[in-house]
This record gives sequence, C-alpha cells and structure tokens, in this order.
Amino acid sequence: MATVHDEIDNWLAADLYGELSDEEQRQLHTHLVECVACRKTHHETKTMNKILEETLTHEKPDPTFEQRMLASFRNRIPERSGFAKLLFDLMRLRAAQVTAIAAVLLGLVQLGRMITGETTTPAAAHDYANEQLFEHPSQALATSEPARAGALDKSDDLAAGKPKDLALASPQSSSETRSQLGRDVKAYPATVAQGDTAQAEMAAKESDSEAAPPSYAAEPSSGETPASALANRKLIRNATVELEIVNFDHAVQTITAFSNEERGYVATTNSEKQANGKLRGQVVVKVLPENLDRFLQKLRGLGELKNQTLGAEDVTKAYFDTDARLKNAHVMEQRLIDMLKTKTGKVADLLQVEKELGRVREEIEKMQGELKYWDSQVQLATVTISLAEKDMEEPAAFLLKERAQLALYTPDVEKIYNDIKAFASSKVQITNAQLNRDYSGQVSATMSMLIVPEESDAVIGRVKGLGRVENFQMQTQRIAQGGSGMSENAKTKREKVELNITISREEQEQALQQTSLRIRTSSVDEKTKELRNLAEKQGGRVRSSTFSRDPNGREVASVSLRVPMKNCAALMQSLEALGKVENVSVQRQDRTGAQIDEANAPADISIQVYSQGNIVSHESGPLATLRRTLAQSAGAIMWSLRMIGVAIAFLAPWVMALVTLIWITKRVIRARR
Repeated sequence: MATVHDEIDNWLAADLYGELSDEEQRQLHTHLVECVACRKTHHETKTMNKILEETLTHEKPDPTFEQRMLASFRNRIPERSGFAKLLFDLMRLRAAQVTAIAAVLLGLVQLGRMITGETTTPAAAHDYANEQLFEHPSQALATSEPARAGALDKSDDLAAGKPKDLALASPQSSSETRSQLGRDVKAYPATVAQGDTAQAEMAAKESDSEAAPPSYAAEPSSGETPASALANRKLIRNATVELEIVNFDHAVQTITAFSNEERGYVATTNSEKQANGKLRGQVVVKVLPENLDRFLQKLRGLGELKNQTLGAEDVTKAYFDTDARLKNAHVMEQRLIDMLKTKTGKVADLLQVEKELGRVREEIEKMQGELKYWDSQVQLATVTISLAEKDMEEPAAFLLKERAQLALYTPDVEKIYNDIKAFASSKVQITNAQLNRDYSGQVSATMSMLIVPEESDAVIGRVKGLGRVENFQMQTQRIAQGGSGMSENAKTKREKVELNITISREEQEQALQQTSLRIRTSSVDEKTKELRNLAEKQGGRVRSSTFSRDPNGREVASVSLRVPMKNCAALMQSLEALGKVENVSVQRQDRTGAQIDEANAPADISIQVYSQGNIVSHESGPLATLRRTLAQSAGAIMWSLRMIGVAIAFLAPWVMALVTLIWITKRVIRARR
C-alpha cells in the first residue's frame, strides 16, 4: 500500500488545488512535520507555484493562438467527400433518424412473425380491426361473434354426440388457426356481455339435439350490453361488524327481526358467558346483496359501533373458467361412454377407460360442487356480527392476598420457636419451620404459616407478645378475577394470611441509636463500677468492658452498654455525676417502611473512662534527659569514628599505589640521567 511519502508529489498537487479531504490534509500535515525531505519539496512547490502565478498574471496570450490551434486540429482530421459525406449529413437529420428507428422496429416485428410462423394475413386482419376501432361497439361485437359461435357449435355438437360438418368453412392452415384463436381470445371480454343469451341457447341446444344450432351473431342493442355485463358478474359480498350492546339476548332478537325484514335469515349464533356474568358472541346473517347496505344501517342502532368492514370478492373469471372446464369434462365423459359402448379392444384398455371415466366423473362432481357453492355465496351476502355487552372487562370478584413479615428478638430462641409451633391447628397451618445454629453458638429460627382471615389478627398479636418486635410489615394485594379495573358490584374474597417470622437473640439485634463519649475522672475503677450499677437501674446491661494502666499512672476503661431507647436519655443525664463528659457523638439509624417498637428498641452506648495520670513522667526528668543526651553524644562519636575508618580503608590502597608510582618514576628519571 502506497504511503504519503511515496506519492508526495500527487499529495502536494492535490493540496495545492484544494482537492484533499480533512482527513487527508491531517495525514499530509502530520507527515510533513515528521519528514524533512517532503517538507523541503512542499516549500519548493509552493514557491514555484507563486512564481508562475505572478509571471502568468501579467502575460497575455497571442490573439492568433486560438486560430492556429483550431486550424491545426482541422488539418489532422481528413474531410469526407462523396457518398460518405452525403450519408453522414443525412443521418444527422431528425427525420432520417426517426425513419431509421421505424424501419428497425418494423424489421423486428416481421422477424417475430417469421419465427412464430404467422403470415401476412393476420397483419391485414389487424389493420382491418384498427380501421373498425371507431365503429359502434355493437358492430364490433357482431363482427367477433361468428368466430366464437363456430367454436361453441363444435363443442355443443360434441357434447350432444352429433357429428358436425366441418367442411362448411374452408380449411385453415396452422398459422391461420393460431391467428383465429388469438382473435377469439381478444373478443372474449365482449362475449361475456352476452353470457345470459349464450347460456340459454346452449341449454336449448343440449335439450334438443335435432334442433338447428343457435346463432350467436345476433347483435344486441348498445343500451343492453353494459347492463347484461354487470348482471353477469359473480360478486361475493361480505361484511363484519363489531358492536358493543347493553343486552345480548335482546340484540340477537333484533338482528333476527332485521334479517327477516331484508329477506334473509340468521345462519349461526354462538355466545359465551364470562366470569363476571357478561355475554359475548357472534351472529352470522345471510341477506340479499341488494339489501346489505340497508341492513348494515339498521345494525348501527343496536349499540356502539366499534368496527365495520365491507368487502366484495369478484369470482367471475374463476366461475366461468370452472364452467368451461365442466363442459369439456362432460364431452370427455361422453366420449369415454361411447368407447365403452363399442366394447372393442383389449380388456386392459377397457379397464383403463373405466378408470379414466371414474376420474373424469369425480372432477365433474367437484366442479359442480364449486359452482353450487359460488352460486350460494353470490345469491346471499354474509354478515358476521360480533356482539359484546358493555363493561365486558369488569372483574367478577376481587381476591385479597395478605402477607406479613415479623422479626422477633428474645433471649431464648428455642423456647419461642417451640411456643409458636404449638399454634398449629385447623385454622393455622405451619408451612415451614427451621431452627439454625452456627459454629459460634448463635441461634436463629425462621417460620412460615397460613392463617384463616378470621383468626389472623389474634394469632399475629399472640406471636408479637412472645418477644420484642423489631420489625413488622403487612402487604395487601388486590387481584381482580375475570377482568380488570374496578367494579362496585364485585365481591371481595380474602385468602389465607401468610405470616413469615424471623426469631433472633437480642445480641444479634442492630441498635437503633449508637452513642459514644468520654468521661474524665480521677478514679477510673470506682467510676466504672458505678457505671454498671446505673445501667442496671435503667434496664440495660454491660455488653463488654476493658481496663488498662500505663507506667505513668494513666488509667483507661472502655465500657459498652445496651439500654432501651426509652431509658437512654435518663442514663445520659446520670453520667454527668461520674465526671466530666467529653466528645459526645450520637448516630441514629431510622428504618423507613417498617413498624418498629421504638421505645423498646436497643441503644448502644460506648463509654471511655480515663484519668490523666502523672503530669511529669519518669522518662521526662532531668536525669533521664541528661542520660539520653550523653547516650546520643556517645553514639554520634562512635558513628564518626566508624565513618573515618571506612574512609581510610577506602583511600589507603589508592594512596599506596600513587606513592609507588611516584617512586618508580623518580628512579626511572635518575637512571636516565
């Protein structure tokens, strides 16, 4: 991959004319900062460009320069002469170009006809048809009818078992036959307009095989053609309606009356009763297509219209295609029957004919069923009505689920655990009970029970009385059944109350308030004993205590107390009698969202009782100071001597080497003299 350095000339030229992007400019500038050679080339390029701009700005081109250049270019191109020049000038004309394009298209059309085997006769017929485009539609229809009539006569005669004299028309070549078939396909939309007349004539022809073949060339009036085409269309109309009503049964009765008025009937009715007593269902009605719009308008008065869809399916093409295939199947059936009547050929061939006859008759029955189904769908429109009573989503009832969380602290966990297990009865079901003991000897228990709603308050109250309640939470969940939202008439049912209990020892309980302070006194031991007595009077206890004394006579005692919150303030006031209270710090941990017995909640108090001891210690006297000074001086002298010895040991070899070198040098000088 080429780098900026390899293509520096191209990069500098592009930068000079402003053709570099921001990213490319950044890459070029980075390279110029790093590369001295490229930076020199860049400076030379800018200098040269500046010189050229200043020089060429004042220079003006020769007026004859452009003429000389044009003359030189003309001399390089030889002039055309003769037929080539005439042909070139002719092709530059617009008319000649259009003529050439038309000739090419005509040649392609003739080539296509030669490939498909068509002669010039279809082209003449096509030109004749173009001349008749502005004639009356009925004349064009009459022109195309004889060809279609001939084809239908042949199929009808074959269905009736009559031989037809095919020599009435001159035999056509294969190309003329394909051309005639193409004209029949083009004339098919016009023949559909005469469907009723053609079907009637064909029915008469099948009933009377000796009668003369009907004429399809009769020209209908121009006013009757659109009406016949519209009446011959096969449309299946259907509609879907969604209504919100007050009463389902009344709505069904009204829909039945509306369908009778519009010459229809109720096909199916289904309904479903919800848990809240509301009804929803579906009614399918068949009415005449011409009465469908009026029937839908009447349905709007039954209730609130939520949705309506109206559609029509055009099955005209499929219907007539199936009808044509049915006629051909009848012809095939008659031929197979004639083959069986002759009873000529092998038995295997006759069996094969019977098998084929069964298959053809099966197809005939299938197509007849399809035509009957389409006829039934076309004759009557289908209306699907979805009915739903108002407030369908209204709940049938509400279910109350209550769940309680209770934390107890007690000195004897096992006793309370057994007492709660004794509550088990027909109204109190203990679902879980577990007693845990860790390696340190700490004991805790967890229990779960289901209580009938009538006894829940009494049982919970009894459990609370077994210990000190540290936390109690009650959660109530209201669940709608059979719907959503609110309902004034819905009943409320309470499920069994779920109670989850946690039992722990009091030592494991976390204090609601933590206080730390210091008390300065002259007699630490005596004040510590008084402190224990004060804690016991306020219903507290000593959790831990330590005592220490240093050589200077300073005594320190650390005492940790736990008392109820209701007695904490009184205990703090009584501490002032023990000495000077200092450095008081209080921290409180409020527990939001929980029901706590704050009066009986524990409060921890950390107290440090200390004395100042001797003001001047043994280590701070004059003798101790002198002793430390002499010791430090002696240590400094010894350190200095040690450093001097290290220096002498380091310099001695160098001094000896230098003295030896000087002595040798002097001896050499003396020897030379």
